[in-house]
This record gives sequence, structure tokens and C-alpha cells, in this order.
Amino acid sequence: MPKQTSLFPDNYDDFFQDLKERIRSTQVKAALAVNQELIFLYWQIGREILQRQQEEGWGTKVVERLAHDLRMEFPEMTGFSPRNLKYMRAFAEAYPDQAIVHQLGAQIPWKHNCVILDKLKSLEQRIWYIQKTIENSWSRSVLIHQIEGDLYSRQGGALTNFQQVLPAPQSDLAQSLLKSEYNLEFLNLREKAFERDLERALLEHMQKFLLELGVGFAFVGSQYRLEVEGDEFFVDLLFYHLALSCFVVIELKTTDFKPEYSGQINFYVNVIDDKLRRPTDNPTIGIILCRSKKKATVEYALRGMSQPIGVSTYRTTAALPEEFKTTLPSIEDLQHEIEAVAVVVEEFDRDTESK
Repeated sequence: MPKQTSLFPDNYDDFFQDLKERIRSTQVKAALAVNQELIFLYWQIGREILQRQQEEGWGTKVVERLAHDLRMEFPEMTGFSPRNLKYMRAFAEAYPDQAIVHQLGAQIPWKHNCVILDKLKSLEQRIWYIQKTIENSWSRSVLIHQIEGDLYSRQGGALTNFQQVLPAPQSDLAQSLLKSEYNLEFLNLREKAFERDLERALLEHMQKFLLELGVGFAFVGSQYRLEVEGDEFFVDLLFYHLALSCFVVIELKTTDFKPEYSGQINFYVNVIDDKLRRPTDNPTIGIILCRSKKKATVEYALRGMSQPIGVSTYRTTAALPEEFKTTLPSIEDLQHEIEAVAVVVEEFDRDTESK
């Protein structure tokens, strides 16, 4: 009778014994630093699987066998499913540098790492989102929201005059905190909402708005009253930013950016600097939130302004994927269709009446 050939590599048992000892050792250390030690263990396991797949041709069957054996040996641990072992392999492949794992990956929960592996392909973006998660203590749902909202591309992209009017440390920080576009889809507003509708909706969803603004914004008030020589003026939204140590004025516009908006917010910033700003505060910042903007128009409007002002846009409905845009009818097409249907209905009604 011919000798049965094993489906598994000759050195599998030695590998499994070594892995068991490593896991037991890690369990002791994990009492002091559970997340860091566990994630580093996952990285080590993933690296071992990756190396053996590359050098010895290990396949899916071996990973499934390994998952089964580890769960039998460590029934109290829940992280050894075949799916999670594949995440470990992907984790090790994404971060071959052990220093990145220690400094970044091990500083956030494992499920956060899995989300980042699933949703992002660029190493630069993965590192950026890990850093932001650490800085802001994002939950997994918030991390998913920020990735799906493309925070990486929007952060720091507002058009401003900060470099010209603020000292270098504050100008760089202020620029990095403002987004090119704010995602206000949670408001569920109709396309042509009035400014008061927009403001009212933001007040009703202030917690979500603060999340979209970013860490550090403290809400001071809406329609904040300013008095100048007996005349009253009202700021749409007033915040204080803890990291920037300054007041932040936000003016809401439901139209495209217009040059006169910069003059209005410049006036508000000057008044707040004079009446509210304390000696320890940095200069007040003004932000204009509008439907859309043209770069050259904004740059001309802000040129020569002495106060720090930024211009960003917002969206209240989900962006339509590019591949669908060309397949949808235009407004004109829909109008023609409506008119054609109306003609058919009218003829049908006439025929019915004649009978």
C-alpha cells in the first residue's frame, strides 16, 4: 500500500508548536497592554503566514487548518477565525515596517485596523487616518464616516488668506483644520433651502455638525448679537476653537460665493476682535460656507483683507457617482417627457368625453 502523502508541509507541526508558545507568552504581557500586545501578535502571525505563503506555497487550506488548531488550543480567544487570520496577513503585508505597527497600528483597536485595510489602499492615507483616529479618539463608526466622507481629500483645502495675515505656527494649524467642502448630508435639506433653514437645521443637528467641523470647536451661539453705534448685527454661528485659542465666525450662504460676502464677514471679525477677544486670544477667524466657489473670485475678494478669512463649500445631498451622471436624463429631457405625457393625457381625456 503506497504511503499517504500529507496535505500539509513537513514543518507545519514545528511552526504550530512555536506559535503556541508565542501566544502563551503574549497572553501574560497582554494583561498590561492588551491592545498593543495583541495587535503586535496579530502582525507577527500575519507576517509568518505571509512568508510561508510566499516561500513555501502555503494555500487557503493551511490557513483554515491553522485557524481550527488555534481555536482548539485557545478556546478563550476569539480572534482566530480564518477570516481574521487573513486580516492578519493583510495587516502584515500593508505594514512591513515593524516601527509603523508599534507607533501607529498598535495604538488603535484591531477592528479599526480592519476597517482601514478594507476601505483604503494607499499607505499614506492609511497612516493619515490612523493618526487622526489616535488624535481624535474616533470610534469605529466615526472612522467609517470620515473615510466614506473622504476627509483626507477635504482637510486643509479651504481657500484662505491665512498665510498672509497670521503668524506661521497659527496659520499652518488654522489652514490644516479647515476643509475644502463640508459634508452636511445629515441635514436632509431640499436643494434650494433658505439660509435660515440651513441655520435651523444645523442647530438641530449641532452634535453632527461639530463632528464634521472637527475636534476643538466649542459652540458659542447662533444669531449672535453685535451692537455698533446703536445698530444691531447678527452673526450666523459663533464658535471658539480650543487649539487655535480664538473665536471663529461662520456665515452661511445658500448661493455661490460673492465678493461682498468677504466684506461682511471681515466686518464681523473686526467687531468680535474689538468687543469679545481677550488679551490671551489669537485673532478671530471668519469662515464663509457657501454652495460653490470660484477660486480666482475668492482670491481677488480676500486680497488685501487684514483679517483671517476662509471660504469653503458644503453639500447637503450625496454626491452622484460619475458613472451614473451621463445615464440620467437632464432637466430639459424630463421637461420634454412631462410635456409629451401631458399631451397624451389631454388627448385621452378628449376621446373619453366624446364617447
